[in-house]
Amino acid sequence: MNYRRLGRSGLQVSELSIGSWVTYGNQVDRRVARESLAAARDAGINFFDNAEVYAGGQSEEIMGYALKELGWPRVSYVVSTKFFWGLNEAPNQYHTLNRKYLLNAIDQSLTRLQLDYVDLVFCHRPDPHTPVEETVWAMSDMITRGKALYWGTSEWSADEIRAAYEIAERHHLHKPVMEQPQYNLFCRKRVEEEYSRLYEDIGLGLTTWSPLASGLLTGKYRNGVPAGSRAELQGYDWLRNSLTDAGKNAIVGKLGDVADELGCTLAQLAIAWILTNPNVSTVITGASRVEQIGENMKAQDVAAKITPEIKQRIEAIVGDSFN
Repeated sequence: MNYRRLGRSGLQVSELSIGSWVTYGNQVDRRVARESLAAARDAGINFFDNAEVYAGGQSEEIMGYALKELGWPRVSYVVSTKFFWGLNEAPNQYHTLNRKYLLNAIDQSLTRLQLDYVDLVFCHRPDPHTPVEETVWAMSDMITRGKALYWGTSEWSADEIRAAYEIAERHHLHKPVMEQPQYNLFCRKRVEEEYSRLYEDIGLGLTTWSPLASGLLTGKYRNGVPAGSRAELQGYDWLRNSLTDAGKNAIVGKLGDVADELGCTLAQLAIAWILTNPNVSTVITGASRVEQIGENMKAQDVAAKITPEIKQRIEAIVGDSFN
């Protein structure tokens, strides 16, 4: 396993990591979660991503029980959580980043995770109704109180990230050091264009999610929606149209030819392509089966095979079909 610094911070994270969105609490129970975390650890993974809202809090509970049972030294792994959506549709508990919500939410997440602190904490979305300064102070205080070590954002615009950074710098507060954006062959502009100045200007690190575009880049949706797939889960109907898009699936078919030439799967090619971006600190992968972890890890070997010529072929195949 290769390790990369999280942006300009000193924290090292495995370049491939494990996320619990969709799977934990929906497709994965405690036993499979424990086995998956153990397999990931054996592969050298040290970063495990979570969020308050995943499976209504169950994802954090499942990960917490698994980590407790595995009993690893706390210094040996990195855990994250994210706040914004909330678990209760009530004032100060839902769709907010105000101080009251944030300082309560971190306590509740730590209880579910059975941890004294999380390593990374993200503002899961921007909050247009709370002053950015209030959010920055609350996140900085969270770190000062020892409940998190680093804070960052998820799906914030470049202007919003820069504003938060400048407020923290002006008041000598803990600055945001990482962003968690979606990034894959069909979703690129934010990472490659919008954030381009932030990598050098403020040392922004990236913990990217959805490397397989929710499964589209595995090729399994080329002939419709297979039984037991993510698109069949209750509450994920919104994914179905994107996953069965004929144009994108035709592109996936052409990418399959490149994968065959490199001796890898489509999924491994898609993950490996992201690894070639030096601004990415870690690629968050998902696994509903333990075997998938080993398969995803092979993407590191594939990344070494993506020469400038192969990259140009991939670019030509994808064309301007990304957002």
